[in-house]
Amino acid sequence: MSPDIRGCGTALVTPFRRDGTVDDASLRRLVQFQLREGIDFLVPCGTTGETPTLEHGEYTGIIRLVVEEAARKVPVIAGVGGNNTHTIAALAQEVSGLGVQGILSVAPYYNKPTQEGLYQHFKTIAEATSLPVIVYNVPGRTSSNIEPATVARLAKIPNIIGIKEASGSITQQMEVLAAVGPEFRVLSGDDAFTFPLMALGGVGVISVVSNEIPGLMTKLAHLMLEGKIDEARKLHFRLLPLVQANFIETNPIPVKAALAMMGMIEEIYRLPLVPMKPENRAKLEKALAAQGLLHAQKVS
Repeated sequence: MSPDIRGCGTALVTPFRRDGTVDDASLRRLVQFQLREGIDFLVPCGTTGETPTLEHGEYTGIIRLVVEEAARKVPVIAGVGGNNTHTIAALAQEVSGLGVQGILSVAPYYNKPTQEGLYQHFKTIAEATSLPVIVYNVPGRTSSNIEPATVARLAKIPNIIGIKEASGSITQQMEVLAAVGPEFRVLSGDDAFTFPLMALGGVGVISVVSNEIPGLMTKLAHLMLEGKIDEARKLHFRLLPLVQANFIETNPIPVKAALAMMGMIEEIYRLPLVPMKPENRAKLEKALAAQGLLHAQKVS
């Protein structure tokens, strides 16, 4: 049975130590913070987790750690994506044995496949695992757009249960929602589109900013699921400055800077990512201060 993936899921960052290794202790604290705040599900090792820079052992270790900390309190959906179809299919098989409840697979980047190529890519991955699969459309990072007609074809594959939609186009999001059945989960892949996409029939968000404000992003998603539009709209506009500040530079640069300002992780990236420009850091700090988040948590 597919997990009930709706509401808000956090695309977790990967904390690093100053020596460049994965900071397991900080990741455990981050997961526990998410659980305390009522997050609906967790997504380790997606783009926000700097997955392209992780070694295989680090990748599987992170997933094992998040599964262990989540302790089946919430579903764990592992990021399993890349541009070598057969390698990713094999990884989907491997991840199936790590205790996750599903996988999130980003469209192949750089290859720029045709729509048929995208369909065959995801079909191959889905056939390699019995886990539920959520496809991830983010053309701004992959240079390939999963068109609504292709999403409709993918939705007919039994274990492809949804899409993380980050095309940035409300028109495309409407076309996707119109093309798929009610059981197919359409999730926002862009924090700023959570309110409008859910107003159109989406069931949630896979969020970056919920690393910082899991409780508030979960509240926003739940208000929308409950049809409390006016209350949700107020919260949407309250959070919008922080959401915008989190994408002032390439994700996950700002979110890791924000978590460091909150005292939750050390601000360490792996190249080619580098720290924020001072002027952008000041804008992010102002947005965090407005939400009362500066030094809200403490690394012990």
